[in-house]
Amino acid sequence: MKSQVVSPVLNERIEPRMRIQGALPALLFIFLLFIAGCGGEESSTPEEAGPATTAPAQTTTEATQNAAVTSAPDESTTIAITDANGERSEVEVEVEIADDEAEQRRGLMERTELAGNAGMLFVFDREAPRSFWMRNTLIPLSIAYIAADGRIVDIQDMQPLDETSHPSAEPAQYALEVNQGFFAERGIEVGDVVEIPDLRGSSG
Repeated sequence: MKSQVVSPVLNERIEPRMRIQGALPALLFIFLLFIAGCGGEESSTPEEAGPATTAPAQTTTEATQNAAVTSAPDESTTIAITDANGERSEVEVEVEIADDEAEQRRGLMERTELAGNAGMLFVFDREAPRSFWMRNTLIPLSIAYIAADGRIVDIQDMQPLDETSHPSAEPAQYALEVNQGFFAERGIEVGDVVEIPDLRGSSG
């Protein structure tokens, strides 16, 4: 709130009305009052009000951090991606599980790095067309859309801060985000299978 300075306002108006007759005795009387010290006490100035009580900055910061922690996934696991043709050894990924709306809305926003074999697995309650974008996301990512049976149905690369939609080619129940190039570097392709633990009960 913007503070406003208010000029003092006189609550009452003093208008001296002295009669000429008796002016000297009146002046003499006033002079004696001052000599005696009567009425000479200064009125005390009201004590300045203290500052309004506010939460300290640290508390505000902690509240913000707590909010961020609340929306960050609290589960993690290791998943394996296997070659549909059996020509490649399985690839393991350490993933954070985003299985509620708050975690899914935040995703990997504002992260500045992601470990080489790490990612985030988004778990939805059913297969449906899915679409992701990169609002407030600072690192380049690749995303794999995954059907209910674990089959990868689409892989796309996404650029930092790009708000272009990246819809899935087919309905998906899961989405796996990793560092951009992770899938290509390991030969992971559409049709490969992600071995996903049973997480549907925690997706709400």
